Amino acid sequence: MLKKERHDFIMRQINLHNRVLTSDLVQLLTVSEDTIRRDLQELVEDGLLFKVHGGALSKSYHSSFDDSTVYARDSKIIIAKKATILVKDGMVVLIGGGTTILEFVKQLPQNIEATFFTISPLVAVELSKYNNVEVILIGGLFSKNSQITYGGHVINQLSEIKADLCLMGTSAIHPEEGLTDTDWEINQLKKAMIACSKNTAVLCISEKLDITLRLKVCSIENISYLITELNKQDQLLNAYNTKEINIL
Repeated sequence: MLKKERHDFIMRQINLHNRVLTSDLVQLLTVSEDTIRRDLQELVEDGLLFKVHGGALSKSYHSSFDDSTVYARDSKIIIAKKATILVKDGMVVLIGGGTTILEFVKQLPQNIEATFFTISPLVAVELSKYNNVEVILIGGLFSKNSQITYGGHVINQLSEIKADLCLMGTSAIHPEEGLTDTDWEINQLKKAMIACSKNTAVLCISEKLDITLRLKVCSIENISYLITELNKQDQLLNAYNTKEINIL
């Protein structure tokens, strides 16, 4: 594979999953670790991503959040607007992190009255702009890669919450394999979020459909809502429409 093809592949993985691991890229591209490190460094020098220990991170995930760097932002805005209909006054809502979730927060009605628990400092800052919203940031270890809090302390706090609704993004979703990810700690965190919520909504762009990663979060039956930018009748959603999940 040519360097340009490797770079394009790496950027697609970054855009879809917000982060990549060097070890995964070595396997996927069947090249040496040194080659991947050089590729990542060149992409850093081109200003396309941030290099972190063990891999790389999307620029849109950096703490100096910039809308112009968000991949597929138009699609994420469509998803965000759809998701807002699920949040009603008086609800207790548990919310994850990521660019799609941030777009969702920005689309909420200005007069919404609800309590939001979140594991994302960036999301907490956006939620604080709403006068009638109570914001509770769940503290713990901070993931520089995912920009969220995680670990045993966070999971213990989640176990004490009874949320009406959980909203989260995903790295991959498949009609048979369910939600999957590549990060063990994030996997455990998402499981805990789903477990303490009456209903769970997954927000994801259609490019993440029909993808399976190595660590399972949950079965598709554990999800109440799947929200994409697509029309519910789009053929890409056929396999999901046969499941016990609401498609928005």
